[in-house]
Amino acid sequence: AGYAGVEALAELEDLSRAAVASIPNLSRSDLRWVLVEASGRILPEIDPRLARYAQRRLENRGIEVFLDTRLESAEGGVMRLSNGETFEAETLVWTAGVKPEALGAHSDLPLDERGRILVDACLRVEGLQDVWAAGDAAAVPDAFSKGTSPPTAQYALRQARRLAANIVATFQGAEPQPFRYRNLGQLCSLGRYKGVAMVLGLKLKGFPAWFLHRSYHLLMMPTMGKKVRIAFDWTVGLFFAQDVVQLGSLQSPHEPFERAAED
Repeated sequence: AGYAGVEALAELEDLSRAAVASIPNLSRSDLRWVLVEASGRILPEIDPRLARYAQRRLENRGIEVFLDTRLESAEGGVMRLSNGETFEAETLVWTAGVKPEALGAHSDLPLDERGRILVDACLRVEGLQDVWAAGDAAAVPDAFSKGTSPPTAQYALRQARRLAANIVATFQGAEPQPFRYRNLGQLCSLGRYKGVAMVLGLKLKGFPAWFLHRSYHLLMMPTMGKKVRIAFDWTVGLFFAQDVVQLGSLQSPHEPFERAAED
């Protein structure tokens, strides 16, 4: 129930309601959504009050949330949870946590307790010359939180730019510069027109948070042409119902590849 799990669940539930509304032989009673989280709260990345609001919104939509619970098995389409709950399910979506790349563990590089490569503020591996690391595999010091940088794309992209600039500076005889990035906030979508956000200390809920979430992702898209096409598509989507398409290939995802191999 981190960002990936909550956002995926909320979008899928939104899509299913749109499908039920447009397909006569479907009913809400055919659907059951269950969110299973091993820790004691959802969305640990954001403010606890916003996380509780997000959980209430999900539960108001009929989504069951099990905290401090693990999925113990899923054999034969039967979900068995650590709290004793057992139920059948035709769809299982698993969002994995972040684990450092195993290359560090298979090397002689210095590692922290989580298996991340230890680097200094300039992204140099501690105790070594001309060896660098960044991203999920590295424990990069965060100048503002006084801890280490979280394994998110916002940090990784900026670390990559700083690392490249530092390597060039080193070859040119200049001093590398420390990595510095202040996280301005967190955003999480809860489906169409719904979301939670905390930006510059300001807490947002509902449509404003969803709109900010969309705007940020649009801003990060490469090339102006792609930005314009996405913005146009999203703007049109504001005035029409959600598009529901047939997803029959989900039942046999290998079939197109098998046909291609036969040809």
